[in-house]
Amino acid sequence: MTISRRAALGLGALGASAAVTAGAVLFRRSPAMRGVLGDVTALKGYAGGEKMAFIENPKTVKALKHFGLALTADRAGSVDQVRDPQLLGTGPQFLWPSSSSLVELARRHVKVLRDQVIFNSPIVIYSWTPFAEGLVRAGMAKKENAHYFIDAKQIIDAVIAHRPWKDLGQPDLYGTVRLIATDPNKSNSGFMFAGLVANLLSGDVATMANLETILPQLVELFRGMGYKPDSSGKVFDDYIAGGPGADPLVVGYENQLVEWILQDPDRWARVEAAGGPAKPVALYPRPTVYSAHPFLSLVPDALRLSDALMSAELQTIGWRDHGFRGPLGSIGADTSDLVKGRMPAQIASVAPMPDIEVMLKILDALA
Repeated sequence: MTISRRAALGLGALGASAAVTAGAVLFRRSPAMRGVLGDVTALKGYAGGEKMAFIENPKTVKALKHFGLALTADRAGSVDQVRDPQLLGTGPQFLWPSSSSLVELARRHVKVLRDQVIFNSPIVIYSWTPFAEGLVRAGMAKKENAHYFIDAKQIIDAVIAHRPWKDLGQPDLYGTVRLIATDPNKSNSGFMFAGLVANLLSGDVATMANLETILPQLVELFRGMGYKPDSSGKVFDDYIAGGPGADPLVVGYENQLVEWILQDPDRWARVEAAGGPAKPVALYPRPTVYSAHPFLSLVPDALRLSDALMSAELQTIGWRDHGFRGPLGSIGADTSDLVKGRMPAQIASVAPMPDIEVMLKILDALA
């Protein structure tokens, strides 16, 4: 049996129509084309304060739109966002804390479809050039390029022992050596620093077996700080605004100073040109702890957002504009001349965090 020419033409048109329809569906489903077509999915959740500038960056907004996505995040401390019933009760579609240790804690309170580390940033101690040089003279620190490495155990011991500033080469500073961190029960930088201090005091990774021995010293260290802000961003802003006399040593993330320099090159040029006695510098503790920034997808659409954040375009923005290292912990290839040499290419001396049960006991003691 032969098919008539008219029937053949009809079948051909039907096939072409089906192909066009299928192509259109696939075209619209393509993440790269959704933004072009105006098909944007808006997602809302919570993120640590240190990532807000990245989230609000017009380049980030534009890049996500290419994937058909819009990201809105409310600032929340990393510890709060993974366990605070009031925050979780608002129905966030994603959480973006600043520590992989907190993923396990989050899973106890919400269903996490996937966790994906997007950025890394080591914990550092921010100081000022005169204090950093004093620490070098005191044998506690070593300068390499435009950054410093500091013996973490020595500085912690100095704070706990209430040693006077003159012992660290700063006779003009009032009182004893002091160090400021965020509230470990609310903010991740304080949480991570508490874990690092616990390790240093125990001589190894802190465990339930040795925690009771070192807990009194840990509590004394944090209580001696006085008021502790609940945001890493707030601590860094206060550090910059207060200057050397107000905040000589402050715990923060590596990316914060890098981001501050890149945000306003003219401002940094004035700081450099002024030749003043004090400039902000990062001290890298040896050992330190790595603050990973895992993105927790709580709804299916958030999985697309997680994938988009891992794209080369978004990763480049994270490094180039905000100083966030990628998931492997290395600095980006495209580095501004303003910050070259201000951070080591790799962080070699990294201590693991204590397990979550140990950290919860520490948080209870510091509450």
